[in-house]
Amino acid sequence: MSKNLKNKMLALAAVAALGIAAAPAQSKDVVITYTYDDRGVVPYVIDNRKAVATSGTGLCWRTGFWSPAVIETAVAGQFPVGCSCDPDIIPADKCEVVDQTGGAKAAPQPTTEKIKLSADALFDFDSAMLRQEGKMALNDLAAKAANVNLEVILAVGHTDRIGSDSYNKALSERRATSVKNYLVSKGIDAKRIYTEGKGESQPVTGTSCDNVNERSALISCLQPDRRVEVEVIGTK
Repeated sequence: MSKNLKNKMLALAAVAALGIAAAPAQSKDVVITYTYDDRGVVPYVIDNRKAVATSGTGLCWRTGFWSPAVIETAVAGQFPVGCSCDPDIIPADKCEVVDQTGGAKAAPQPTTEKIKLSADALFDFDSAMLRQEGKMALNDLAAKAANVNLEVILAVGHTDRIGSDSYNKALSERRATSVKNYLVSKGIDAKRIYTEGKGESQPVTGTSCDNVNERSALISCLQPDRRVEVEVIGTK
């Protein structure tokens, strides 16, 4: 076996071990110019130039964050990155806008609005069942989504640090799913809503509650960590 062939096989094995799937081939470097996910989540492996990593045959390597919705949240040039890496999955109208004469023109610039909703306003403490006040807040969000050509809604649940990591992860996922289900009930396409639960991994309180020991006081102090971040992305 040649040294080059052996190195290629080892590289492919390493990628497979990470659980990364290959997407359809593309012919040139695809460089991520912007992402509408402020966590920096990108659905494909990128190098230090922010260029999508590809196999020897030009396949884009997917990360564990990949989903049909997420391939529209990162932009390469004027269009979503999925237009280059997954053209058979992403809707064709996301990759080209055609005017009345049939000629192609530049895609409209997407608009994005991120809304941070207190989980305590949406749910009772330690619950994933939407409160009436929570439904009213989501009614407003659904109305805003109806006023744009919706591309994707990202709903990410967060919890405070009270409880185990696994419990909080599951609770944050259930809460994000409750938000999705309610928005679907208001007429939003389920395929346009991407949910994720971060559990207690991304607190916003920092160390401000470290010296608070009494339980009720700690619950109150950690309130900002209990939240659902909902981002509406679309074009007007």
